[in-house]
This record gives sequence, structure tokens and C-alpha cells, in this order.
Amino acid sequence: MSRIEKLHFPNTHGELLSARLDVPDKPPQAYALLAHCFTCNKSLKAAGHIAKGLVDQGIAVFRFDFTGLGESEGDFSNTNFTSNVQDIFSAARFMEQQGYPPHILVGHSLGGTAVLKSAAFISSAKAVVTIGSPASPSHVAEQFSGSKEMITKQGEAIVTLAGRDFIIRQQFIDDLEHASVLDEITQLKKALLVMHAPLDKTVGIKNAGVIFQAAHHPKSYISLDQSDHLLSKPSDAHYVGLLIAAWVDRYLND
Repeated sequence: MSRIEKLHFPNTHGELLSARLDVPDKPPQAYALLAHCFTCNKSLKAAGHIAKGLVDQGIAVFRFDFTGLGESEGDFSNTNFTSNVQDIFSAARFMEQQGYPPHILVGHSLGGTAVLKSAAFISSAKAVVTIGSPASPSHVAEQFSGSKEMITKQGEAIVTLAGRDFIIRQQFIDDLEHASVLDEITQLKKALLVMHAPLDKTVGIKNAGVIFQAAHHPKSYISLDQSDHLLSKPSDAHYVGLLIAAWVDRYLND
């Protein structure tokens, strides 16, 4: 049976971020770092099923809660896209210090966009996977466009996302609008797999096209058919994990 290790590591401000390592019953052939979707956490069912798909194929999975989310310390309202990228760097550094640097970087939704921003600078990573990811961080601001005027006037506002309330501050929007990942995609020099559902109503399929066109080979695209953005159907999320494991196999030994 696979086993689970509960871990903690510091972000750049010394706040402890909560993580877990899912390890197969045999020595792992590789380690994957999984970054969750916007305002989600490592315990999202989709993340668990993706991890299981990878673990079933012998790949260990390290997933963590971004600052201020899930079981991690910190104030979400003080975070932004840049801090997400920094959290990924912190996670990769911790994995390296523990003796299992990440070979595969996987990101869901905005987590995938943050992975694209950071991937070129994580030397151990041989492959990168995005799942339903925006081609630009600014796309996320559309989720609270109705509150943008209030945020501008008051500096912050409470925004309901996926049934939960979050404080969104002006600095968050400013950071999204000034961030870009296209340069990082063109300079990636790692194998890239873009996964996207054609019927994704949260992040349109055009985003996958922009990411794919900007990247150099080796690159691949897999359509997730009838899946929704959050991969809420367990079989869809598990399938994603299995597909990633099958695709990445040829790049692990290069």
C-alpha cells in the first residue's frame, strides 16, 4: 500500500506551509510537485485523485497548501500570484533538501500558471504539466470583476468564491495585472503537457492554445473531453493522473 507523510516547510516569510507526500509502496521512479487551484487546497478531492493516479504508476506526489489556505499559516489577503510562485520555489527547495527534488511540476488552474512562471528556475524538473490553466494570471480577476470598483475605492472587499468568502485587496489585482508568463513559457526548455477541457466554463479552451503555441517542443496537448474545470468527477481526476504518468515516462530518463 502507498503511505502518506505529513510535512511542514517555511515560506519566504518564515510561515509554515502544510504539505503531504503520497509515496507508492515501491521506491518511487520520480517525484512530482502538485500546485492546487486558486483558493483551493491540497485536500481538494481532485488533487487527491490526481495524486492517486500518479502514485498508482510509481510516482510520489508532494502537494501543499499555498500561504493562507488550507492548513498553512499566513493571511490569504496578503498573498498574490507572485507569492504563489515564491511558495512553489520554497516547496521545491524543501523537497531538494529532503533528498527528493521534484522531477515533474503539475499545476491545476492558477496553480498551473504559477508553475509555468517558476519551472525554468527549478533545475531538477524535467517536465511540466498544466491542467485547465489560464495563459495569463490576470484572467483570475474576472472571477471578482463585480467587486473591482469597491476594491478600488476601499482598497479591499469581501468576495465570494466557490461558496467561501475571501478578502481581496488592491495589491492582489495589481499583481495579477502586471504578471506575465509568456516569456517563461518560450524559455521553458522542458517537456510541456497542456491538459484542458473543451467545455471548461471557468478558464476557456483558448488559454490552452495560447500556452501551447508559445511553448517550444517537446510539447503535447490532451483534451479532457467532458471534464469540468475542477475535475469534480473522481474518475476524470484519476484519469488525469494516469495520463500524466504515461506521458512523462519517456522524459524521466533523458
